[in-house]
Amino acid sequence: MHVLYLHQYFATRSGMTGTRSYEFSKYLLGRGHRVTMITSGRHNIPEMTCPPGREFIETEIEGIHVVAIDAAYNNPHHGTGMSGARRMVEFMEFARLAAGVGRRLERPDAVFATHTPLTIGLPGMQLARHFRVPFVFEVRDLWPQALINIGALRNPLVIWWMRRLERRLYRAADAIVALSPGMKAGVVSSGTPPDKVTVIPNGCDLTLFRPDVDGSAARRRLGLEDRFVALYFGAMGRANGLDYVLDAARALQDRGETRIALVLHGDGGERPRLRQRAIDEGLKNVVFSDLVPDKAAVAEIVAAADVCLTIYAATTRETTWSPNKMFDALAAGRPVLINVPGWLSDTVQSHHAGFHVDPQRPSDLADRLIELSRDTQRCAELGRAARALAEQEFARDKLAARLERVLLDAIERRGSAGCARGAT
Repeated sequence: MHVLYLHQYFATRSGMTGTRSYEFSKYLLGRGHRVTMITSGRHNIPEMTCPPGREFIETEIEGIHVVAIDAAYNNPHHGTGMSGARRMVEFMEFARLAAGVGRRLERPDAVFATHTPLTIGLPGMQLARHFRVPFVFEVRDLWPQALINIGALRNPLVIWWMRRLERRLYRAADAIVALSPGMKAGVVSSGTPPDKVTVIPNGCDLTLFRPDVDGSAARRRLGLEDRFVALYFGAMGRANGLDYVLDAARALQDRGETRIALVLHGDGGERPRLRQRAIDEGLKNVVFSDLVPDKAAVAEIVAAADVCLTIYAATTRETTWSPNKMFDALAAGRPVLINVPGWLSDTVQSHHAGFHVDPQRPSDLADRLIELSRDTQRCAELGRAARALAEQEFARDKLAARLERVLLDAIERRGSAGCARGAT
């Protein structure tokens, strides 16, 4: 089959963001399928950067036919520094151009669009109708509800419009992929039949992130020496709630726990403010790691850590997240401390791969870090359990096989329906 895949934030291992779409595309290619990827050609790795004056470029990356459009931005961290209105304008411009460019491409057998942003579903839906092929929609976040839950979206008119768009896309999709059980429940609550939704969580890159990766060079570069290191890596936007980590750092420093270091690696609109706060408060146990060239270098930073943090803005309402960083930590064999209630915390704790910490009490994170820093054997046991969980439940080839089945089933159903109509 030929899949037309739409992902504004598509990145390979040469980038620094999630590579789910890249890994899934590579799996499909290995199974003999073809993939055409429509993505943004801005703020990206060089071979996918659209030059000035060009509406789009076409290139091939490891067998994937990439169509990079001169609109919006490719790195989701870049958008965290924009206003909501500006981001929406960028999203809509990308959706418009993606639909126009997509019509000029070779006819696919299925259209697969993955969000965020929610607006990526518009060109997905339109192109599926244009080519008269199935439309499969992947839900990575429940927009607008997730944005409402963390207080990032309050405008009643925008909320109404996004809810209307959400329901429209769900109805138009022949099949829906949700990244967590909570996301599936959210989709179903909108009136979507449960059998239309398949849960395929984020997966673990078991080859790039491994327990045997050498992190010593990263430790030296960051000046960590023999300290016990807790690492957060990922976006630094409002939704990530990283003041929680700085509050825990202050609690540790007040207790004289100088051997524990908290490393923040990533980028986003909140990074400058967080860094200035750490300076103003004299938090000597907080280290800001500068950006690195690719995911392999990120894997070395993860290898330099003793534990990894999965942190979001404190809320008891948003429990559907499925963040890449947690799965990378599991693959690296690092215990996870997570302040998000729900299925992720339950999974980590039930497999003895880490702990849930109270999202309202940063001191709880400080307590856990002290506990693990004093019991290296326990920390190592948790790390081994984390890797086992990654291999057993979240291996990307197993998850990609589920996506292949969803796409093939959608094509088969569309073909059967067409035959049935032709026979009447």
